[in-house]
Amino acid sequence: MNRFAILALILAGISWGLGFPLGKLILHETDAAHMVLLRFASAAAVAAPFALMTAEARALFRSPVVLLAGALYGVAFMVQFEGLAHVSVTLAALLVGAMPALIAISARFFGETVSRASWAGVIAATLGAALIAGKPDGAGSPLGVALSLGSLFIFLAWLIVMRRAPKVSAPMAIPAVTVIVAAATILPIALLMHGPPKLDLSPVAWGSIIGQGVVATLLATAAWQYGSARVGAASAGVFINIEPLMGAAIGVMLFGDHLTVALCAGGLLIVAGSFAVVLGERKAEAA
Repeated sequence: MNRFAILALILAGISWGLGFPLGKLILHETDAAHMVLLRFASAAAVAAPFALMTAEARALFRSPVVLLAGALYGVAFMVQFEGLAHVSVTLAALLVGAMPALIAISARFFGETVSRASWAGVIAATLGAALIAGKPDGAGSPLGVALSLGSLFIFLAWLIVMRRAPKVSAPMAIPAVTVIVAAATILPIALLMHGPPKLDLSPVAWGSIIGQGVVATLLATAAWQYGSARVGAASAGVFINIEPLMGAAIGVMLFGDHLTVALCAGGLLIVAGSFAVVLGERKAEAA
């Protein structure tokens, strides 16, 4: 595998993983929709120079594929963090561990080879997600679990659409335009749901919003876009497991979340299954 692609995917997983604990801090002072709006507004402000600097980048605002990808990205985060408002940091993070299995399944439908070992991993990860969803053990409500899982399918649609994005020379152009389109999509939804956002937030909340926007959104998106374009879909997907591992660890250490038997067993099944997916894919590629 490409070494720089792997490093980029690791960076994306770490950056996305920070989104859950930072989001929980912000949710003490505002609602989920406004939090996501402010997150993407800060990301869009930093992304604007990359999106407007060249004619090639500006042309992406006329690409139906990029516009759809940006809209899906924004909606996925809104659904995910509405779910986070009803579950613990640890539970929300561990549910993301089902994502590599979903990516592997989609890769098979789009012609990539998926071995028996990979399918076994898919089943294990699915069982892990079902175990967590079926028995959250006080870590969240059924609504929160449903929203968290539902957001994964929207993220999967985003990943599929992004694979059809036009090729451009500037590596930051597509991530920057995607983030700006996502912010534009989120704005009317958040205003319809709750009206104008509350801006008199504490320094901790604003610091968390900026961290979410710059690191957990723009940097993570750019790193993922670079890395996933250079490795197979299932191999890229396994690095998403860095996100739930980080989120779960921070949730337990800093937010006092309880790592129950169901959460622990489900999380282990998800992580082990996802690694089986990648190992199976590599064997299939070698064959």
